[in-house]
Amino acid sequence: MSEATTVKAMYEPGEVVKRAPMSHGKKSEQRKRKPHILALINEACTGCSGSPACVDYCPVSECMYWVPDEEHPPFGRIVVDPYTCIGCKLCTSKGPDGAFLEGCPWDAIDMVPLAEWEGKFGTLAY
Repeated sequence: MSEATTVKAMYEPGEVVKRAPMSHGKKSEQRKRKPHILALINEACTGCSGSPACVDYCPVSECMYWVPDEEHPPFGRIVVDPYTCIGCKLCTSKGPDGAFLEGCPWDAIDMVPLAEWEGKFGTLAY
């Protein structure tokens, strides 16, 4: 199974078990259109030892959630659901000169153009 197939299956609506900590934003309805960019967690994510800074800034309910590292419990990482991400960048908020103000202190969140994400993982349904 290719990486793209594995990753795409990880995001299929209704198939994903989302675990806390996760975002509890006020937006919970299906987004009206695809965003131009999506948040994508890179390999630098440490999960902030179970208290991730990024999830508190996400305005979308259950968009960012914990995925445990099955091989190294109790460690894990945060994943962004591409079907709910609105591309707002609040999870990556940085101040002048890249100083950390809020969001991810490890710079583990990349904002990726939708076309690039879909080219690697397949077209999003919505």
